[in-house]
Order: sequence, then structure tokens, then C-alpha cells
Amino acid sequence: MAARTNTRRKGKGDATGGPGVAGRLRSALRIALRVAAALAVLAVLWVLSYRWIDPPTTPYIVAESARLGGVERRWTDLEDIAPVMARAVVAAEDANFCRHWGFDIVAIRRAIAAGGDRGASTISQQVVKNAVLWQGRSWPRKALEALLTPVAEAVWPKRRLVEIYLNVAEMGPGVFGAEAAARHWFGIGAGELTARQASLIAAILPAPKRRDPTRPSDFVDRRARSIADGAATIRADGRAACFED
Repeated sequence: MAARTNTRRKGKGDATGGPGVAGRLRSALRIALRVAAALAVLAVLWVLSYRWIDPPTTPYIVAESARLGGVERRWTDLEDIAPVMARAVVAAEDANFCRHWGFDIVAIRRAIAAGGDRGASTISQQVVKNAVLWQGRSWPRKALEALLTPVAEAVWPKRRLVEIYLNVAEMGPGVFGAEAAARHWFGIGAGELTARQASLIAAILPAPKRRDPTRPSDFVDRRARSIADGAATIRADGRAACFED
């Protein structure tokens, strides 16, 4: 009688019985998806908390503080900031702020038509980027920004969005927020800013490290005048109503 050959059927794993390459990849993908989902949930909760909690700092402010050895910043409630400052930054950065839900589709189309030479980020997107995320143009950051901007729009009133913007935006080298900018550039509080001073501060955005509102170049001067006109326009036509009392 012939001897029976004892063979063992190999499973999907390798010769040692462990998972194969495909199995390990699936396992790694599941872990990565769970981590990404957990981070997304944490980011949403982080955004939600800022509905009531004033951001104590931001990732970018922490990085700049470490680089410079300190920064200038003082949280100031919106009612203590001159209304002309709020209107100036909205006119400069996002004139249709009160009319969109976080993304300005018209501005995006214009940016695409211009070949990407002009920006289309709204105040809402900038607040999410500045308050919660990090600087840069990486796809992960852009994806999180796209996810969190509608969340911020849904849970924060428009006044809150402007208030946080005016407290975390960089308005000079190591200078963050309207109060610090008013004191740094003009030696006064944010509540004392004139329309001209507010427009000059807004005019140095988005390049506050290279521009000086107290010694404006021809470009900054022209931009400040345009911003002042725009601020008056959005007040007159109602596009400032969503963040003003």
C-alpha cells in the first residue's frame, strides 16, 4: 500500500501562516482610515469649541513665537474694535462675506479664469486655516479646510467669524490681531482706529511681513484708498449687516 503523502493546503497567508502582503496592506489602510476619521472628529470638535471659547493661540502663532522669541497679541472682543476695522478687512479680503456659506463660488471661478494668480479664500476659510490648521498649500490641509469651513459657518455666527479673524490674523511681523496691530503701528487701541488707519492695516494683507502701513508704498496707499471705498460701499449696500450690530 502506497504511503499517503501528507500535504497542507496553504492559505492566503505566507508560508509561516501569517498574513500576506495584501492582508497587511488592508490592515494598514484600515488603521490609517480610523486615525484620519478620529483626527477629523477631533478637528470638528475643536472648531465647535471655538463657538464659545476664545482661541488661546494658533499653530502658526506658536511657530512664529518660537521663531521670533515672542509675538504681539491681545485678544479683544469685536464690540471693542472700531467697526471701520471689521469693515476694512471684509472689504479687502471677502466683500461678499455676508452672502456666502463659506466659499465664494464667483471668486473661485474668477481665480481659475485668471490662472490661479489671484486668491479666492474667504474670511471663513482663512479663519479655519489660521485658528485650527497650519500654513502651507499641502493637499491634506486644503482637504481639512474644505471639510471644516462649512462646519465653522454652521456653528459660528458671522460676527464670531469676524471676531476670531480680527484676533488671529497676522497684521505685521510677529503682530497678530487688530489690537496688537493698532498698538504696534499707530500706538492706539483697536477701538480708536480711524477709517484711514483701518484701511492701511487691511491694505498690508496678505503680505504683512513686507508692508508697512505707517510708511505706505504707492501700491499700499492706492489699495488702502480702494479698501476705504469698499468698506463704505458694503456698509451702504447691506453687505456688512451680518457682522454689525
